[in-house]
Amino acid sequence: MNPILVFDIYKKYCIFTQKTNSFFEMTFTYPKSERLKSKNTIDLLFSNGKSVSKYPLRLVFVPTQNQDNQPIIMGVSVSKRYFKKAVDRNYFKRILRETYRKNKSILTANCSKQYSMMLFYQTKDRYTYSEIEIKTQQIFEKFIQNLNEHTDIAHTI
Repeated sequence: MNPILVFDIYKKYCIFTQKTNSFFEMTFTYPKSERLKSKNTIDLLFSNGKSVSKYPLRLVFVPTQNQDNQPIIMGVSVSKRYFKKAVDRNYFKRILRETYRKNKSILTANCSKQYSMMLFYQTKDRYTYSEIEIKTQQIFEKFIQNLNEHTDIAHTI
């Protein structure tokens, strides 16, 4: 079920999630504590991570115990194979960080565990910001759907 967006009297956005029956304040930030920087965690993502794809993006995730009590730790990556110039890679990394920042409430409102994630841009095609934002929303919804399917299976066993 999709969360319900509420605009409260303090001019902040809140979400009412039916999964937890509570309000969740939306924050459109990407602080340092939410950035994936640990080499051990990145290695864990590549070795044990599961992935969800929505072309041209791929989201690799693994449940972790974060010391900062952040629900999501996110990193972004753009392949040097597709974009030889650092200027181009940095441009698409900036777009991925921005689309995550604006849409992370989809993840935080629906995740009960803590996750480390990495978002990859996997093509040499140059998509516009709005196209990438739509794909980011779709991949986050696909991730939540994937989580719900696996938790339903775990509860029935």
